Amino acid sequence: MYRKAASTPNSAEDFEFPLLGKLSSDNRWVIMASLVPWSEFEGEYALNFAEEMGAPALPFRMALGALIIKDKLGISDRETVEQITKNPYLQYFIGQKNYSNEAPFDASLLVRFRERITATLVNEVNQKMVEEAIKKKKMN
Repeated sequence: MYRKAASTPNSAEDFEFPLLGKLSSDNRWVIMASLVPWSEFEGEYALNFAEEMGAPALPFRMALGALIIKDKLGISDRETVEQITKNPYLQYFIGQKNYSNEAPFDASLLVRFRERITATLVNEVNQKMVEEAIKKKKMN
């Protein structure tokens, strides 16, 4: 048997966005964000930039977060930005304070992120994440 849906949104403006409140604390991106020691490695990332010259760089959390998203989802640079633009959990993961329909950066910046965040630094972050996960698991 098939029953026609009583009310379906006719336009994007009619679509109700369920996350008017808070993000779910059991979402994988929220959990992972709590495991990454963002501030611990910010200083090392900052060494890539001149103190007085050039445009201000994007924060370490945004750069590393975007690279983690790209790697975890196995997608292209352009698709990474597209996914971040559409997903409030990914926007939270990269450190945005609220949801935005606009891309946080151009896809071409992922090349720069990869140049500045070395494999050694990523390995150090991964090690700290594992340690933090083990510590949290022991507490529960």
